[in-house]
Amino acid sequence: MGDSTQLPFLSVIAPLYNGRDDLPDLLDCLAAQTYPSDRLEFLLVDNNSQDETFEILQKAIPRFKSQGFTLIPLQELHIQSSYAARNCGILQAKGEFFAFLDGDCRPASDWLENLIQPFLAGSPPNTTMSGNGFSAQDIGMVAGEIQALLGNSRLERYADRQDILSQKHTLANPFFPYGQTANLAVRRIVFEKIGLFRSYLTTGGDADICWRMQQNTPYQIVLAPEAIVRHRHRATLADFRGQFRRYGKSNAYLNNLHGIPLMTPWTASDYIRRSLRWCLKEVPKAIAKRVLGRAPWGDLDLDILGMPLELLGMRSRYAGQQAAQLPKRGHEIPPFPPS
Repeated sequence: MGDSTQLPFLSVIAPLYNGRDDLPDLLDCLAAQTYPSDRLEFLLVDNNSQDETFEILQKAIPRFKSQGFTLIPLQELHIQSSYAARNCGILQAKGEFFAFLDGDCRPASDWLENLIQPFLAGSPPNTTMSGNGFSAQDIGMVAGEIQALLGNSRLERYADRQDILSQKHTLANPFFPYGQTANLAVRRIVFEKIGLFRSYLTTGGDADICWRMQQNTPYQIVLAPEAIVRHRHRATLADFRGQFRRYGKSNAYLNNLHGIPLMTPWTASDYIRRSLRWCLKEVPKAIAKRVLGRAPWGDLDLDILGMPLELLGMRSRYAGQQAAQLPKRGHEIPPFPPS
């Protein structure tokens, strides 16, 4: 990447909860980053884990130091929230830019190298909602792409086919685009202007921070499609339902905070209409494609499962929305302390 002294200093921040099983692979991916090690620090924040997460982090310090990297283990033990843990990292970070990651993600080796590029060179057309590019100075946030780790279960294969975690969905949000904190970079000055994450939220904080930036500053959010992290999809129906219940909970919180519309429940006639379309059109079409040799028989189950999983996700999302109550201190925005 040329002269490293000309590159901005980056702070990578990841919240961790019971991360023992994820940490070996995550640490390997972080230690393999191609961004210059002297312009980089990793702040990994244990959020009151009940396993050896913090001890594993401490033991990894010498390894990172031997490779020229700075690894800083931190703890957020007072508020059980990934956003509070991110705030803990932000308050200790030295970077001009913060790159956020989740503990169960696996960044590509050139993740940071690609994630920082829009801040340096601007964004080309087709990486923004308007389709027009922005200058580097216009950009306050960069969302990298989230792809699937390889999985063998039907649910993982289905989620991969649907690109459930792709940033293209959140960046197309009709209220304001937003990026998921599983792969998001933010200018330090954004937090200085709008404050930190809402510490007491347990979901929806990534949309909230992106929307607050767009509502209160001139900065924009863009996509860096080559900045890739991989995330494991849910492999069981219970986890799949839990994922969509969390989406519904997030929707309820954001309705309270920003006034976005709530999801409306389907009527009996909606379910009947959707089921008939599946039985009379989608399943016969999927079988016909295999008979004509236009698709492999091996993934027929994914076509057939599409509608039932769609309905399960929708019902779970609505249930999560109905059950959600914004935490009492959910409105609070911690300030970024003056330098």
